[in-house]
Amino acid sequence: MAKAPRNGPYICGIDAALDVVSGKWKGLILWELDEHGVRRFAELRRGLPGVSEKMLTQHLREMEADGLVHRRVHAEVPPRVEYTLTEHGRTLNAALAPLGAWGVDRLRRERSELVEHRDADALPRP
Repeated sequence: MAKAPRNGPYICGIDAALDVVSGKWKGLILWELDEHGVRRFAELRRGLPGVSEKMLTQHLREMEADGLVHRRVHAEVPPRVEYTLTEHGRTLNAALAPLGAWGVDRLRRERSELVEHRDADALPRP
């Protein structure tokens, strides 16, 4: 079933912003692409433990339609597809940085731990 286009009406700016980043994986996709610049699909999937192929594909398509992610297909056999953040995606990621800092503070406050990740050194430390 196709999802309705995101174009409001919205109650406020936060409503409009959350509409674009809704979904468990979109924030993490933004983070992964910001950390690594260019990622192939399999690299993204490995960088996001627990994401299904279907969900990653769906989120990447939505993010591309929203102008957050650029998808580049190289004319090779087999085709090589790379994803990068657009300028619009970089500005969204920058806007989410204070929310990430809030989350790190919450981890400290709650004495929670971060999930083990292959690029653990890239994760913010509490």
